[in-house]
Amino acid sequence: MNKENVLKIGIQDLAKYPFLAEAGEYLRDTGLNLEQLGHDDWKPIIEKAYGRIIVASSGQIYGSDTEKHDYDSDLLSFIVAIILLKSAGISTLTRRFSLAEARRAEKYLQQDLWTNREKNLELPLKIIQELFGVKVSIENDEFVIKIPDYLKRAVHFHEKEWKLVNRRVTDGHVYLTAHETVRLIRTELGEYINSKIQSINIGSIPESFKDRVSDLTSLAKKFSDTQYVSSEYPPCVKHAIEVLEKGENLPHSGRFLLATYLLSKGQTIDQIAPLFKNAPDYNERITKYQLEHISGSSGSGTKYQCPSCDKLRSENLCFATSDCEGIINPIQFGKKRKVQ
Repeated sequence: MNKENVLKIGIQDLAKYPFLAEAGEYLRDTGLNLEQLGHDDWKPIIEKAYGRIIVASSGQIYGSDTEKHDYDSDLLSFIVAIILLKSAGISTLTRRFSLAEARRAEKYLQQDLWTNREKNLELPLKIIQELFGVKVSIENDEFVIKIPDYLKRAVHFHEKEWKLVNRRVTDGHVYLTAHETVRLIRTELGEYINSKIQSINIGSIPESFKDRVSDLTSLAKKFSDTQYVSSEYPPCVKHAIEVLEKGENLPHSGRFLLATYLLSKGQTIDQIAPLFKNAPDYNERITKYQLEHISGSSGSGTKYQCPSCDKLRSENLCFATSDCEGIINPIQFGKKRKVQ
């Protein structure tokens, strides 16, 4: 590659993708340190960072200031936010923040892939390939990845359009839209951001940070410790509920299992929806919409069935015990299966 073609990542890019290693390099170049960020002059950044965490905790996507060209403020608020989260040490908030930031980055990745073909295409492809090992090539208006890379991620989606048989496949490659390409790596991106936060080391923080750290501790208390687990549930369903109760990110396939199982047992959407409120990306309106879709009460009218035990094993969602012996679907749990 010629020197003229070396990818340059500027402040505008870092404001959109602040989890990149180049963000740390940029901060070092500015000469700013943690002590300086604690001065009164930087209080608006601390408040902005705290607000960014609040937005994420509610399951929303942070409204970036990149449209206002306040790129420095946007980048610094992310950096201060992860310092606040690391200092608070509350995994529930960290996971919510990580997933919300992944969804925010997903939006920008899609925009860069779709609307800026000539200008910004190289950076999103670099992010997808270097962070997640997925090489994306382009043919006309479609994005192309290898079948194994696709299957590794699409297996967690249950909508018909994600099944390989419903995709355009040629010579071992799958063809996708910009949206589908970045949607595939959302979960991994959230895990990557979370791991970055967990790996940072910070010493003492400025006094101006401590009030907001205390506020985060209070905020975390609103996420309930209500126990929903019933002894009548199969182990896979119990595990899914326990993951949500901890505020951890249950994968799409796990959420699908939980919803279809409880619907098959006669529970209503209003009864099921609260189970998801501790999920890092919880949004009441979207949750109910998805439950309505799964139940068949909206959209195509198709009612989805609880996945089989074989399907759950293939997705690492099976936690079978001796009580599961003889069943082929979680809905049979607790019932004796007739011997053929």
